[in-house]
Amino acid sequence: MPEKIVCVVGPTASGKTKLGVEIAKRYHGEIVSVDSMQIYRGMTIGTAAPTPEEMEGIPHHMVAVADPKEQWSAARYAAEATAVIDDILARGALPVLVGGTGLWLDAVVRGHGFAGGHAGGAVRAELQRELEAGGIEPLLAQLRQVDPESAEKLHPADEKRILRALEVWRETGKAISAHNAETKLLPPRYDAVYIGLRFADREDQRKLIDRRVDAMVDAGLLDEVRALLQSGLPRDATALQAIGYKEFLGVLDGVKTVDEALSEVKLRSRQYAKRQLTWLKHLPNIHWITWEKERDFTRAIQISTEILCAEGLR
Repeated sequence: MPEKIVCVVGPTASGKTKLGVEIAKRYHGEIVSVDSMQIYRGMTIGTAAPTPEEMEGIPHHMVAVADPKEQWSAARYAAEATAVIDDILARGALPVLVGGTGLWLDAVVRGHGFAGGHAGGAVRAELQRELEAGGIEPLLAQLRQVDPESAEKLHPADEKRILRALEVWRETGKAISAHNAETKLLPPRYDAVYIGLRFADREDQRKLIDRRVDAMVDAGLLDEVRALLQSGLPRDATALQAIGYKEFLGVLDGVKTVDEALSEVKLRSRQYAKRQLTWLKHLPNIHWITWEKERDFTRAIQISTEILCAEGLR
């Protein structure tokens, strides 16, 4: 039987970090961050990475483990995080996965690996050259020939996934849709208990996100972006495309005011929260905790305890 883990999920600013810590304190747990930007060092403020005070002495893993110059894939994260989770389980502790990067979370829980193909390799480089020379339509036509199922699902604007599907075919001779169909039949690596956080009124979520962004700016987000640049981080690095960093990079370049960047970060954060909620709706058997006007963590931990007790966790 797959070993049991707990996953605390929800949109940005919903209180995942605090609830995760509270659960870990009660169940001899350790936190594993599932955030595609908290993995980078030197990006504490803009990613809302947990501070030592917020960690409350609970071990946190997969935070500040990567150089901002690196580009991590879901496959690489899953490999690293799985080793961490298995170590936590081996020591008799409970892994509590906390974060909002859905694809990465799914990669860890399902644990089926990824279709072949090496992004960034020779095949991908050749596909990129073909894209630049002839546009996406000829490539999409090729995909319709070798993997019509994937081609039917992909919009022409989704160049990244079109290239990925062709990359898998050219390197392995197997359609990525066939790989995905096969893995759906396999049992997951872990028995995940999902606890989701959301707001009854989206307006309350919006206000909290706005306050959170204001607090990031007050805490020195602009200085954090400046420090990353001064460290030699290229402007086109994946880390600097994160919400908050990209907008305030414009401030340092003199093309935006602080107020303009602030408004953009708030808007993009709200849009991201909406996408996160959409993804979470597809999770099976998720246990929702719904906030009213304020986040009531005393009530939330009571509900979480009931959920985990029913799932056999003591």
